[in-house]
Amino acid sequence: MSVEVVSLEFLQRIAEEYGYGAVCLGVMLENTGLPIPGETITLVGGFLAGNGDLAYEGVLASATAGAIAGDSAGYWLGKSGGWPLLLRIGGWFKISEEQLTRAKDKFSSNAAQAVFLGRFVTLLRVFAGPLAGIAGMPYPRFLFFNAAGAALWATVMVTLAFFVGRLVPLEQLLTWVSQFGIAALGLVVVVVLFWVLDHRLKQSQGA
Repeated sequence: MSVEVVSLEFLQRIAEEYGYGAVCLGVMLENTGLPIPGETITLVGGFLAGNGDLAYEGVLASATAGAIAGDSAGYWLGKSGGWPLLLRIGGWFKISEEQLTRAKDKFSSNAAQAVFLGRFVTLLRVFAGPLAGIAGMPYPRFLFFNAAGAALWATVMVTLAFFVGRLVPLEQLLTWVSQFGIAALGLVVVVVLFWVLDHRLKQSQGA
């Protein structure tokens, strides 16, 4: 969900009225997979903290807790029924179970990095948890990298809005953060495509 669908003014009113609960719930629901602008409401919370309307520590703790809880819910959803669903979706796009299994194994070998850094990447922030569950990443290991990534992401977002929000309009800050997330997604897509092409090339050479 974007700021154009849910206006920035509306999110500011929600954050002002419900404070830390709005930040925590917004981030949690987004990381569970619902179309809620959790990142945006986190930046709004940091901006309000910079204005003295909320406490910096409270916004930081709320965003971190929401991110951990939301990703954990996504993990268990992926672990309980994500693989059969992924196979069904793959069938719609003519992707074989063997290809999906290779992709799952590839993700599994990089799951820790994806969970830790995925929050800064558009879409991966939502899907890293379920994919970790599908890949069979042990939950204690997932929880460690999930919590560490959540703390880092929340610190960067809240601190950025807390300080930069005093110098530039909040709308501009949201645009910059969104552009960074999209650019990071583009980089991930390029890496995945390179891996797919390299794998097919090796297969053709071995045939």
